[in-house]
Amino acid sequence: MNLPKDFKYSEEHEWTKVEGNQVRIGITDFAQSELGDIVFVELPEVGDEIEADQPFGSVESVKTVSELYAPISGKVVAINEDLDDSPELVNESPYEKAWMIIVEPSDVSEVDKLMTAEQYEAMTKED
Repeated sequence: MNLPKDFKYSEEHEWTKVEGNQVRIGITDFAQSELGDIVFVELPEVGDEIEADQPFGSVESVKTVSELYAPISGKVVAINEDLDDSPELVNESPYEKAWMIIVEPSDVSEVDKLMTAEQYEAMTKED
């Protein structure tokens, strides 16, 4: 399982990467492998507010539709429009090309409450 060490992870299988005063968010390699082939990604609009632990979009695979849960609260400042035409990027490149949204966090310390790569990996092995 591919897990960048400098990212933080949520129990709902989202990753976060702090970039200055913004946070990039996507789903983990573990999540995409569990979902199977991704065929559609629904994301919020730029300007929308998201709230930690609340749904902000969904991912549809050939097997199921799964909600995306916000790992932190904040304002959406960018969405990855490439996923509209190429949802398979989530399977091919969950950390690089298939980031989903960029958020200006309401409280950047929320990121500190998320799991490290080691903690997340341990959690996935328990499931």
